[in-house]
Amino acid sequence: MAASALVKTLQLPPVALYIHIPWCVQKCPYCDFNSHGQKQSTLPEAEYVSHLLDDLAEDAKFIGDRPVRSIFIGGGTPSLFSPEAIGRLLAGVRERVNLASDAEITLEANPGTVESERFNGFAKAGVNRISIGVQSFQQEKLEKLGRIHDEQQALNAAGYARNAGLNSFNLDLMHGLPEQSIDDALFDLRQGIAQQPPHLSWYQLTIEPNTQFHSKPPILPDDDILWDIQEQGHDILSSAGYEQYEISGYSLAGQQCKHNLNYWRFGDYLGIGCGAHGKITLKDTGHIVRTVKVKHPKGYMDLTRSYMHQRHIVQDDELPFEFFMNRLRLLEACPKQDFTDFTGLVMDEQTELKANLNSAIEKGLLAETDTHWQVTPLGRRYLNSLLEMLV
Repeated sequence: MAASALVKTLQLPPVALYIHIPWCVQKCPYCDFNSHGQKQSTLPEAEYVSHLLDDLAEDAKFIGDRPVRSIFIGGGTPSLFSPEAIGRLLAGVRERVNLASDAEITLEANPGTVESERFNGFAKAGVNRISIGVQSFQQEKLEKLGRIHDEQQALNAAGYARNAGLNSFNLDLMHGLPEQSIDDALFDLRQGIAQQPPHLSWYQLTIEPNTQFHSKPPILPDDDILWDIQEQGHDILSSAGYEQYEISGYSLAGQQCKHNLNYWRFGDYLGIGCGAHGKITLKDTGHIVRTVKVKHPKGYMDLTRSYMHQRHIVQDDELPFEFFMNRLRLLEACPKQDFTDFTGLVMDEQTELKANLNSAIEKGLLAETDTHWQVTPLGRRYLNSLLEMLV
């Protein structure tokens, strides 16, 4: 389909902002994110924030005055930065984009890098949601995961978040850990629920390329144990009032992560900072563009080069998979109209895709009404297989 046709049919989705702070105390053996162990006693906070804001100023032209509805400051360990640096960052963001007055502003935190006053400082700086990387409440598991905190620090961090005057906070927990039993996994989950987080991310450890675990794989639970953990854990979460709204996301009523919802609903987002990814719908051409920033901090803060490492126009034959790869993570039904609105493609013209969708429906992985598609429980269990069918 020609770009001119896309202009006529493509709608501009909501916009979010992702900000990447790459430093952490030490690299975890399972982590494949763009993170760098802290090698000096102090981080270049002021310099890096200045670069982030210059980076944002360059990207802001892509969205004009479209309101930014959420910000996610991820890493690395953003809580290594001072509340003052985060405050300067957020003030600079407000000067460069149209930040919605009710925007969700999340900052990732490691329990080993925070105390009560620091959380209060982040809240005063404008952060209204904290995401705490707990992963486990058991010392043995934390050590195997290379985490720098202990169980008590994790409990303390949850308490700080509860009392910091935030709109919400999230606990990240992992299951399927090295040599983890069902009882171990469910203990962690119950401990997490006991901290009363409005949102809980509960996801399975996977071994990714270019990680320490990939070169020296640990012994992980077998598939039967993993499935029992997921089934029993889901029941525990549901009984505690948590609703699953995406593959690894659970929340109390009305506490879904708005930033993550924007990703999965195929929304737009600017990505600034080392190695940050972005996805923007260009109003003038109707093209969807993927962006990637320079990965290493030294290169990113090199004033002789651009922050942009890669800029890729998503082609029409790539759009269906990109749309469904995101949208089918959500348990909510997907309006069929969203496919046309946010890709510019007409489903009736996608004969191969329609055949693949029909095959997924016949196999019980997907359900369909006149207006919506819905992933079935079987489809959630075999999501990768469902997505492969739609390539």
